[in-house]
Amino acid sequence: MSSHAHLSNGGVDIYLEVIDGALAIRYWGKSVHGDPSKISFARSIPNSDFDEIATPGVMREHSRGWLGYPTIAGHRDGKSWSTKFEVKELKSSKESFTATLKDDSASLQLSISLRLDQYGAARIGYQLTNLGERYTLNELAYWLPLSDKAVESLDFVGRWSKERTPQRKSIDIGRWVRESNEGRSGHNFTIGEIALTHETNFGSGEAWSVALAWSGDTRYYIEKNYEGVKSIGASEVLAPGEMILERNESYTSPELIACYSNQGLDGVAKVFHRHLRSRTHHPKKARPVTLNMWEAIYFEHNEERVKALVDVAAQVGVERVVLDDGWFGSRRNDRSGLGDWQVSKDVWPSGLSALSDYIASKGMEFGLWFEGEMLNADSDLYREHPNWILSEAGRVPPTWRHELVLNLSNKAAFDHVLNSVTKVIKENKVKYIKWDHNRVLVDAGYLGKAAIHNQTKAIYQLFRELKRNCPGLEIESCASGGGRIDLGVIDYVDRFWVSDNNDALARQEIQRWTTQFIPPELLGTHVGPTPSHQTGRQLSLSFRATTALFGHAGIEWDISKLSSAELDTLRNWIDFYKAKRSLLHSGEVVRVDYSNDDHYLYGVVGKDEALFAFAQLRPTTTSHSPNLRFRALDPKRSYRVEPVYPAGKPGMMLIKPPTWLKDGVTTTGAILEEIGLPAPILQPAEALLIEVKAI
Repeated sequence: MSSHAHLSNGGVDIYLEVIDGALAIRYWGKSVHGDPSKISFARSIPNSDFDEIATPGVMREHSRGWLGYPTIAGHRDGKSWSTKFEVKELKSSKESFTATLKDDSASLQLSISLRLDQYGAARIGYQLTNLGERYTLNELAYWLPLSDKAVESLDFVGRWSKERTPQRKSIDIGRWVRESNEGRSGHNFTIGEIALTHETNFGSGEAWSVALAWSGDTRYYIEKNYEGVKSIGASEVLAPGEMILERNESYTSPELIACYSNQGLDGVAKVFHRHLRSRTHHPKKARPVTLNMWEAIYFEHNEERVKALVDVAAQVGVERVVLDDGWFGSRRNDRSGLGDWQVSKDVWPSGLSALSDYIASKGMEFGLWFEGEMLNADSDLYREHPNWILSEAGRVPPTWRHELVLNLSNKAAFDHVLNSVTKVIKENKVKYIKWDHNRVLVDAGYLGKAAIHNQTKAIYQLFRELKRNCPGLEIESCASGGGRIDLGVIDYVDRFWVSDNNDALARQEIQRWTTQFIPPELLGTHVGPTPSHQTGRQLSLSFRATTALFGHAGIEWDISKLSSAELDTLRNWIDFYKAKRSLLHSGEVVRVDYSNDDHYLYGVVGKDEALFAFAQLRPTTTSHSPNLRFRALDPKRSYRVEPVYPAGKPGMMLIKPPTWLKDGVTTTGAILEEIGLPAPILQPAEALLIEVKAI
């Protein structure tokens, strides 16, 4: 058995060694030249401390002198509460390692696997096996070491319609915990945790990030102990008694994805994006322009009205039409019918197959809304099977949006949802489903035990089965907007609805930070109505369309009421999106560190072209804004830079614009990054789209 391993791939190194039976990860960061085993990682022994150097290793055990948060917590009827794992096997290559750790006294075995891909993303897995009598596992956490250069943390907070607001703070002594207990990842979910240096910004500096591939309850941690040792970690939150292992049973942790970059936050985003894009099941076909009908009709389903929308959608170039909530059972509002997945004869007397055929005849795909994990108390399903809900001790949990949660761990309930949804999909030639999750899980029990872990695994299984039953089916993850965007469900869905907030000014920030982890082609970005249904704000079509361009673009608006001029503009924008989506959905996301925070300057850069947006968020205190400097271009190549107006010109507050806005400019990538171009003076809540092409 080797006593150390040195992994190197994608510009990242991980070095680990076995010390006194403990497995220790000594380094995770920028690729280094030389052999780390030639140096000693042993530190001084301070006064009033252990007499010998303590090496707690990845298990962070009190038995080895660790006084911080441990990796494992559990017991066997009050015993086996303290562990001392020993490495029994360590195998490694240049890109991966596996290790087997065992505690004979506690009768536990832990298998660890880590693979470092060509982009520098590490994917880590744990499997804990109980070799003795019944064992209660309370927690099994991943921890990775942080450089002492990491002095700040970055994560994200939010609520419905304002997801992923960044919060950056110093790393101080103690443990910083971000926890989600909604039974889903949630609107206040951070997707991942990031550690940074003081200097780290979008374009430069070091950053270390972890993200748990899980959609249930999670914890993220950053810890700095009294010695100054820093670490970052994550774990699934297990409710009391939720994970009890009988002899020879195992618990497999959700995988952890760890990414490092010395090229700033955009560098970390690039690693996540490349890692996700390399998956065999990552969406391959061009992301179709989508019309979702929710904000156009809400519950007012009417065949004539829907067909009018379909007709206009076909005229402007839409490729997928999605009928949202209200097509089934007694679902004329959000208080009734949820769970009854049969087409309502009240609103669709001829069924949905005729509508599906009509949409197909126009050259578009038909999509349909479901919320299969929930039900209304006023539903046939609940009246027939009131015992199918997640609940504890005979209690009925408090409702949320008038909903209760269907227990998918119950095979009868699972089969009912799978079979009824499959039937609707097949009978109506549905190509795409928008799958919603509109409430949190509370008091979520089954057979007297907590059930969130099993509920999370069940939805993954349900999505697998739906795709197996319906080849080619695509699934959008929606949870009152952005309440279930995580690196667990991402392996089962093809799109995320980023937020229920379609206000383009609010979307600028929400989309900006969602791309920290998720590539744009997976993010639903729609042109919404004006005034916004969420904020009441009036925004120009040019600004709304430019904002929606940087993702999987679509429309959520009653376009049957648009003027011919508005339809022409929309058609032109859709044509532009189709021409540019190969760039938008494969290029490098770039968020420029613009020196005035009243603006955003961002874009997507490909091999021979780039597309940037300059967005004015608020009025500025100076009459001129800083120059526009475009990062990530080839400094030695020449580029042609011109404004483009696929959805009309933005409003401006000037007498005369910069000359390049009229005539374009040709110059080098180095000049565009170091000197830049004069910024136009835009009205607040307007954005200029800029095309950059290599010549």
